[in-house]
Amino acid sequence: MGLASGMQAEQLFRIGLAEKVGSNILPRRAAVLLFAEEPGSLLAAHGTRADIRLMVYDGNVVKAGPTPNLRKQPKTIRGPLIDQIDEAVRAVQDELAQGITLSSSGFKTRHVYPDRVMKEAIVNAVIHRDYRLNRDIFIRIFDNRIEVESPGMFPGAITLANIASAGSKARNPLLATALREFPLPPNIDAGEGVRMMFAEMAAAHLYPPQYAQNTGAAVESVTVTLLNLERPSVWNEVSDWIDRKGQIANSDLCQIAQVDTLKASRMLKTWVDQGVLVALADRAKRNMAYTKTAQVAQSDVQGDLLSRPLDNNERD
Repeated sequence: MGLASGMQAEQLFRIGLAEKVGSNILPRRAAVLLFAEEPGSLLAAHGTRADIRLMVYDGNVVKAGPTPNLRKQPKTIRGPLIDQIDEAVRAVQDELAQGITLSSSGFKTRHVYPDRVMKEAIVNAVIHRDYRLNRDIFIRIFDNRIEVESPGMFPGAITLANIASAGSKARNPLLATALREFPLPPNIDAGEGVRMMFAEMAAAHLYPPQYAQNTGAAVESVTVTLLNLERPSVWNEVSDWIDRKGQIANSDLCQIAQVDTLKASRMLKTWVDQGVLVALADRAKRNMAYTKTAQVAQSDVQGDLLSRPLDNNERD
């Protein structure tokens, strides 16, 4: 159906959200997603989807069987994209605020994801999903994580290897640009959202966002997982590494702590000065490796009652 000729149609045409076909001005898909009351229903008539499904589970896995382990009925979030984003964010915030009572212990746990990270995961899913595919966005809340699954693969040159540093590549530039112009825009459209997610999770001492491309699914998709788990301190990870491998080198610490060689060298020197590591003898400087001092190794076997002061500000 064409748009009625007039100010609205002409405005959409001028900003690229509509096109002229004969004597009619027809809305592009982006205009339907942004301004139609039920874009999902309109797209469903053409074999695609545009809604969000929110699923809240008991436990940490989806259990197969006649009785699903859903904590409540799934929620379908519809409407123009700006409304979908707002409603989805509020719905997830409401779920997280309630906390989760673990049936095995009776204790209540709480979700600790930074609010900005959760919102950015939802905004990215809505803006970058492939609206040609017949699948909704799925937000799944488990006891130990949130998953946000968006139809379509990574756009452009984005890969699992460079997602944390490459910025964003808009699959739907019309949507990204138009949403940026709303009075309270959900996106800045500066390509910094994913980097912010990694930085915020690190600042909260949580594991970084985990991305996966679901290439074997009936409809290909990308899932970002936010783990509700505090990341071990760098020392705990180093200690575990040495327990398993006997020693640690500068390159190993770079991988563990996600720091450069110079920073890793300073961290290793600090631990040597504090008496928790010792350099292995008969090693050239470029092949230097370290292990725990005998006292620290023995205390690890016996079990420490107090945390070490060296855990403070290790990443600074």
